[in-house]
Amino acid sequence: MNLHEISRRRFLRATATLVSALPLRSLAADMNPDRKLNVICIGGHPDDPESGCAGTLTRYVQEGNSVTVLYLTRGERGISGKSLDEAATIRTAECEAACKIIGARPLFFGQIDGATEVTRAHVDAMAKLMADQKPDVIFTHWPVDTHMDHQVASFLTTRSWMALRERPQLYFFEVDTGSQTEGFRPDTYIDVSAVLGKKKEALLAHVSQHGESIWSDYHEVIANWRGREGGVRAAEAFYHVTRDGKNGRLPGI
Repeated sequence: MNLHEISRRRFLRATATLVSALPLRSLAADMNPDRKLNVICIGGHPDDPESGCAGTLTRYVQEGNSVTVLYLTRGERGISGKSLDEAATIRTAECEAACKIIGARPLFFGQIDGATEVTRAHVDAMAKLMADQKPDVIFTHWPVDTHMDHQVASFLTTRSWMALRERPQLYFFEVDTGSQTEGFRPDTYIDVSAVLGKKKEALLAHVSQHGESIWSDYHEVIANWRGREGGVRAAEAFYHVTRDGKNGRLPGI
């Protein structure tokens, strides 16, 4: 299934056109259709990657690609009345459950919720991780966000991506738009109608964060709205940092 990028301007000129296009194929994959892709999604906390792009990640997995979800923190300050270690244990288990639903592999970067930093050492560590993983596609937060940990995840990912000799495709996602993500200007949409149930299920796995509310108050609404923008029932939207006008597809889906 080939997905084609379309700008919002083009969408306004052709509202009936399906907008779905993340580099679901890379040049290497086009040359070798049997080559599977490596995808990494980097979020500030447990539930952020699921909120932003669980549908797209599920589609990648269903196409036979490898997906890793890298959590910058374990959400240590996310459960009232629990110590940092207690909350981390609970939320780590929730991450593992959510990733199992998607079919992804969870990893943890080791920073602490509410005390994240962009330092040279962290950039070097993230760049090394990326170089070792050899991703074709990277997803992370849109940098204009009311939560500092989300900003740190975005800036740390972007700085590390810039340090790579060969840069993969880089996409920003949105979370709780209007409450956290602000000023988001997507240029890439993925049809997630067929996997919307998986996205909801992954969010509901975050029981300590009231995943049902995250879904019903924010991401069900966002999925429907982005779907209307893209001419489908439900979509996830992204901003493509590496647009060069040469490859109008998200590698691999």
